[in-house]
Amino acid sequence: MLAYDADLELFRDNFRRFMKDHIEPHYAQWEREGKIPRSIWSMLGENGFLCVDMPEEYGGYGVSTHYSLMLIEESARAGYSALSTGMSCHSEIAAPYILHIATEEQTQQWLPKMVSGEVVGAIGMTEPGAGSDLQAMRTSAILQGDHYILNGSKTFISNGQHADLVVLAVKTDPQARAKGVSLMLVDAHLDGFKKGTNLEKIGLHSQDTSELFFDNVHVPKDQLLGQAGQGFAYLMQELPRERTAIAATALGAIRGSIDVTIQYVKERQAFGQAISQFQNTRFVLAQAKIDELATSAFYERNVELYMQGKLDVETAAALKSFATDMQMKVADNLLQLFGGYGYMTEYPISRFFVDARIQRIYGGTNEIMKEIVARGMVGR
Repeated sequence: MLAYDADLELFRDNFRRFMKDHIEPHYAQWEREGKIPRSIWSMLGENGFLCVDMPEEYGGYGVSTHYSLMLIEESARAGYSALSTGMSCHSEIAAPYILHIATEEQTQQWLPKMVSGEVVGAIGMTEPGAGSDLQAMRTSAILQGDHYILNGSKTFISNGQHADLVVLAVKTDPQARAKGVSLMLVDAHLDGFKKGTNLEKIGLHSQDTSELFFDNVHVPKDQLLGQAGQGFAYLMQELPRERTAIAATALGAIRGSIDVTIQYVKERQAFGQAISQFQNTRFVLAQAKIDELATSAFYERNVELYMQGKLDVETAAALKSFATDMQMKVADNLLQLFGGYGYMTEYPISRFFVDARIQRIYGGTNEIMKEIVARGMVGR
């Protein structure tokens, strides 16, 4: 990371300018409409903000993963957690699955288009009856000749409305449990692939989230990702980066909520003085800063472990649980300093609060994260 510090900060500044010019003027409207426009993905790609740590031969910069995660953190810090989540699903989740598992032909087919923004990526794991218990999934893909016949559904799929490509977890052997799970690359434009309505949520309003339906979708055999029956092994391999990216959103949001609160308490007057002068305000802010420093230290350590190929499932789960719990705690405590204004949507702290809640659920609930950590300590 140290060798790239100057370049990383320049890249950060470029991204902040991009958000100021192209996101800030429109974000409130997108939140009301429930969706960030598809054109933003093309703009992100054209400006070099997608899949930046992918190798140069596939269109990326081949830079440190710090660069890619920085974009996730900064968009959350600016108060755009819907954008942060969408970019994370695309660049931090879907793209690495392809890079690490796909054949060269599959990689050449999809990654350059994901870097450019021509293709929006999503990952499909959760089903109406199978959330954290992925072994209970019922979506099946049965091999017939040179195609898999895909049937079933997924829900709560981030980037679901805009997705062109879905990294999909399916049962290629419905009679098996974990050993029957496989991954495949599913083109969202295939016949029989249907997107449900954009789901309404209590937060992340402009992050398009959908149900996906598969009715005898013919997926070419060559779009199987990796080996059949190895889906769970691949998930265990790639989930640490996903959970680290969720922590990047959490860290950015913590910093952003502190930013807007400091500005507010310096301006807001009560009893003849700025409320920043009250001891309670100062203690709440100080605790938020302490929490941010602890989250940052844990997060940076995990990123370094990931880049060294040493980040294990248990440590990533611990980070995800800690960072997102801290995000919720900080947002709640800081909103209190705004009084009634904190409950008004015109104040950005309200969005930091509602957007924080999902972070403790997706990517594996924090209860599941604790179970993963416990298994690493005492076994099943």
